[in-house]
Amino acid sequence: MGMSVTISEAGEQDAEKILKLQYLCYQSEAELYGDYSIEPLTQSLDSIKAELTTGNVLVARLGDEVVASVRGTVDADGTARIGKLIVHPRMQRHGLGGRLLNTIERRLGSGGTAKCFQLFSGHRSEQNLQLYRKHGYVAVGTQRVNDRLTLVTLAKEISASACVTSA
Repeated sequence: MGMSVTISEAGEQDAEKILKLQYLCYQSEAELYGDYSIEPLTQSLDSIKAELTTGNVLVARLGDEVVASVRGTVDADGTARIGKLIVHPRMQRHGLGGRLLNTIERRLGSGGTAKCFQLFSGHRSEQNLQLYRKHGYVAVGTQRVNDRLTLVTLAKEISASACVTSA
């Protein structure tokens, strides 16, 4: 039988694995938008190491291999921002992205300071948008980045407070 995937907090030893997985996963996004200079493809290892100390970073492992990751922070205004939800291409379409999304939501929402969850995706990234809609997110704004890319901001409320719509 195969191994099961486990989700846990990432450590500094995971930074390089996350960077390599991120580079792999964002190739399809870069191709979709015709832009290989997007931030996930140019982010440095030191930048990821800094995120490990300042935010919540989770990884999903299959044995020793990091096969998925997600990051999140809670702003002073109570907006829990979720970003860079990545799943290895061979592991996609098996529910792992949804599991990671649920886990980071629980982690960010557990302190009581978060009022809503917010994330964004490119307007052509239909698989991502479908996942977020399936998990209760609704579009609350758009921002045109250039002729090829419009970012769609999606939000999901935790409490009765309205979610800030700034990206």
